[in-house]
Amino acid sequence: MIASTLICLSLVAPWVSAQEAPPKPQPDVPEPQVMIPSPPQVAATSWILIDANSGRVLAEHNPDERVPPASLTKLMTAYLVERELERGNIHSDDMVPISEKAWRTGGSKMFVEVGTRVSVDDLLHGIIIVSGNDASVAMAEHLAGGEDQFADLMNQHAAQLGMENTHYVNATGLPAENHYSSARDLMRLARHIILDYPDHYAIYSQKNFSYNNIDQNNRNRLLWRDDSVDGLKTGWTDDAGYCLVSSAQREDMRLISVVLGTSSDEARAQETQKLLSYGFRYFETLKLYDQGAVLNTPRVWEGASNELRVGVDSDVYMTVPRSRREELTARLDIDKGLVAPIAAGQQVGTMEVRLGDEVVGERPLVALEAVEEGGFFKRMFDKVQRFFSDLVGGWFD
Repeated sequence: MIASTLICLSLVAPWVSAQEAPPKPQPDVPEPQVMIPSPPQVAATSWILIDANSGRVLAEHNPDERVPPASLTKLMTAYLVERELERGNIHSDDMVPISEKAWRTGGSKMFVEVGTRVSVDDLLHGIIIVSGNDASVAMAEHLAGGEDQFADLMNQHAAQLGMENTHYVNATGLPAENHYSSARDLMRLARHIILDYPDHYAIYSQKNFSYNNIDQNNRNRLLWRDDSVDGLKTGWTDDAGYCLVSSAQREDMRLISVVLGTSSDEARAQETQKLLSYGFRYFETLKLYDQGAVLNTPRVWEGASNELRVGVDSDVYMTVPRSRREELTARLDIDKGLVAPIAAGQQVGTMEVRLGDEVVGERPLVALEAVEEGGFFKRMFDKVQRFFSDLVGGWFD
């Protein structure tokens, strides 16, 4: 077992040090109690509400129940198109041939014509904005050679993203046996769409799309009702009911909600609005640390340098009830007796964030730089010094 050093930090706010904290009320003046109601009742089969940056779940009901995802399937179809665009394997102006199968696919359509060629950019807009089944099949054939092969690719990526209750059979979400997903899995996918490929995310907020002289509106009603809503996708079949994966941002806080199995187009919008309003009203998201910020400089033995800059390898966000930010504290648990060589990015401890007595997050602490092994005499000197330091309980530290 590796010994460690514990360091406690006060997190009054991400931009305020403990010494700059505003004075607390006198002991004889009781602090106001923070009231957080239970989440709203939502008329749906399953739902989940999370903060996109911190990943904290704010409300949920049956989030892992396997249900037909309907056209929410196209979130994965679009995600794979965006991935291929980012990797440079395809380009927005590539022209995709439209097969008879794509043209004949029923349900919602972009209205592409068989035998024509349509740009990847137009097809991606058709998938996201107007839920085109024909566009989805055309892209599946373009990326994988066929819809069955594309579904296999979808399942591989679902597994990679931790979507444990998802299995795809097609690229559209048209009813099929053994085609299912869950609220939590769709939340994970939506979060990856937003965070992994932000350059493409603006498409999800577009209210309409015109192709082949046919104008169609985005079916997400909240895009017209709430200026903070900027995505993502609707879905409907008889088996799935009316579904909506939505995201909204107000100031620095972004929420993602998934509502599955409501009774109508209007109901999915109203139930989603309940969840979003609850999250924004009663919670706030704080950015505690930037990626690469130096949080501590522990002693390093036998290295070219005696100190190591330690921090986090990604931005650290925490979502807390409003008016409780003063209760945040962080504890750095750093491995004791760090010995060079140490590689940049190597984990050297853990940061634990608490809200009062509750642990609300953990993050790995990593070396922000490499520390090379010192020369022979430096190593020998440090070995002797460390021996006596351990012997007398750290006096030489």
